[in-house]
Amino acid sequence: MHRLIELWRSLVARLEGLGQWLAPLFLRLLLFWEFFESGREKLNGENWFADIQGDFPFPFNVIPASISWTMATWAELLFAFALLLGLCTRFAAFSLMIVTAVAVAAVHLPMEWHMLSDLAKGYAITNNGFGNYKLGLIFVVMLLPLIFRGAGKLSLDALITSRLDPDEVKPWADPYAWGLAGLIFGLPFALLIPTFGLWLIGIGVMILLATRLVQR
Repeated sequence: MHRLIELWRSLVARLEGLGQWLAPLFLRLLLFWEFFESGREKLNGENWFADIQGDFPFPFNVIPASISWTMATWAELLFAFALLLGLCTRFAAFSLMIVTAVAVAAVHLPMEWHMLSDLAKGYAITNNGFGNYKLGLIFVVMLLPLIFRGAGKLSLDALITSRLDPDEVKPWADPYAWGLAGLIFGLPFALLIPTFGLWLIGIGVMILLATRLVQR
């Protein structure tokens, strides 16, 4: 039994080691291509944002369609290449998550829904009158590991960090971390389901403030 446990630990250790190099890389490559393709289509296409200007969540619904189009185009192109290179990965991934949330809110969510069962019908690739936010949700879930864990060792972020701050960062899951998680999840949700998103942001802020007060 002891030998089997040691064999399992050895296997897990090697998979963990490879995962630090390969797992984020595959996510970055796929997400790079998807967002680059979307940005390139906008760059070479006509601006259709004016047709859905009223469907954008605040504050994007008050920004001129021409500016929104330019912002979305270059955000997808530039942040896609940032993911490819593994440069400023957490910022790039979070920015693309916001871009995706805006797209889902404006185009892919059901026009009207009153119950979670109505919203669940939109979890699809094709639009049958209930929305089609499945692909956008998949992209958001794929971006989350890059926000929380970074680009991995095969990245410019890792190279720069090794030169500027060679000491290994110790992971923390303290109350500050959970408060930050409330903000990370709350901001995109505020664009999709405002009440729920603001509720998450409020919880995150309260955790951060309470932790600050306790530590004084």
